[in-house]
Amino acid sequence: MDLLIDTHAIIWFITEDPKLPVRTKQIIESIENRCFVSIATYWEIAIKHSLGRLDLNSDLKNIFQIIENTGFELLPITLNQILTNAGLEYHHHDPFDRIIIAQAMYENLMIVSKDEQFKSYNISLIWEK
Repeated sequence: MDLLIDTHAIIWFITEDPKLPVRTKQIIESIENRCFVSIATYWEIAIKHSLGRLDLNSDLKNIFQIIENTGFELLPITLNQILTNAGLEYHHHDPFDRIIIAQAMYENLMIVSKDEQFKSYNISLIWEK
């Protein structure tokens, strides 16, 4: 499977937070799956960290290096994904989640997220306990 890892899932994955269900972690770690992290996730982490809303006990450069070391592929934001985003219904209002949804739709990726609002869109969602 090709998976796009939502921001909270990547944070819980790299910090080994127990909020990430064991089965979901196993799916992410499976060599059979190809995992992507959106550039929007890096942007969201940077903003939340700079606002003091995300304490990762490390500087951003180190956090980004840890994510890079996972071997996950960086997914840039393309013009076609932005056009997909512009056409989305407003079930979800978070701009970072909306671009992740649009990327998943355009690139035919499954999203790893516990966010129930994602189910309002025509995407595949994975969150197994």
